[in-house]
Formats: sequence, structure tokens, C-alpha cells
Amino acid sequence: MPRLRTHPGRVLKAELAARDMSANKLALALRVPANRITAILRGERAVTAETAVRLGRFLGTGAAFWMNLQALHDISVVETRQGEAIERELAGVLGTGSA
Repeated sequence: MPRLRTHPGRVLKAELAARDMSANKLALALRVPANRITAILRGERAVTAETAVRLGRFLGTGAAFWMNLQALHDISVVETRQGEAIERELAGVLGTGSA
């Protein structure tokens, strides 16, 4: 079974701790609602392209860093939850005989 990749919120939480910065202070700096940041930190919300741009510019990481973390996490969730079912479903269509 594939392992679940780290949610970007966990990486962001570590970054905030290293900077001794609160979620609210980050939200104010990014000009976004505080509940957006706290939901990301809790792994309850995905990092959108807009939030990635804001994070990337503010933290100096670039937007692609945050989008890549989110994409890797999302793919790992689907692989973990549905990967085998998708493989069986496609085996019949592709004629691989793994079904």
C-alpha cells in the first residue's frame, strides 16, 4: 500500500514554528482569512493556487513548492484509498488480465 504523503499544512506548521510566527500573524501578512490558514494547518483544507502564490512570495519558496506538496499529497490519498480499485477497473479495459 502506498504511503500517505505529508499534507502541506504540516510543512507550513514547521515553517511557522521556525519563524516563531502564529497562524493569525501569517493570515494578516498574506491578507487572507485566518480560518483559511488554520484549516490548512489542520490538514482540513487544500492549498489553492492563490494561497500557494501568497505563501511562496511571503516565505520565499515560490508557489510551485506549495502546489507540488499539495499535488503529491492528493495523489497519495487517491492511491491509498482507490488505487487498487482503479487498477482492477482499468485492467479490464486495458486487457492486462489483472482483474
